[in-house]
Amino acid sequence: MEQYDPDQDPAPAEWLALDEQERIGFSEEYHRRHRIRISNVRLHAVVHAIVENQLAMAEPVVVATFARLRIEGLDRHDAIHAIGSVLSTHLSSVLRDRRSQHQPNERYHEALRKLSASEWRAD
Repeated sequence: MEQYDPDQDPAPAEWLALDEQERIGFSEEYHRRHRIRISNVRLHAVVHAIVENQLAMAEPVVVATFARLRIEGLDRHDAIHAIGSVLSTHLSSVLRDRRSQHQPNERYHEALRKLSASEWRAD
């Protein structure tokens, strides 16, 4: 892989063959190259990499949510951001509250099932 472009689907096998730090680095480089201002580009890139990993591994709820968000009008990059916003909220909750650690993936999946493009745009 030469460069990462969140508006293009990376080949799943090629993406997953990369080291995790390479995936994060590709995302960081994309955002720097395009002069996208983000308060914490490293954290942003980590979230991008996680969502791309889930898509490349064909995680059913993530793939279905991604497809739905695209149908609802989000471009690929914004759909990644929308899913990433749910992921970030979920991770924060799990880290703050031990009770939230029971069945954490199910709560993440439920939040994704409820996510809509209009809701994400409103935030």
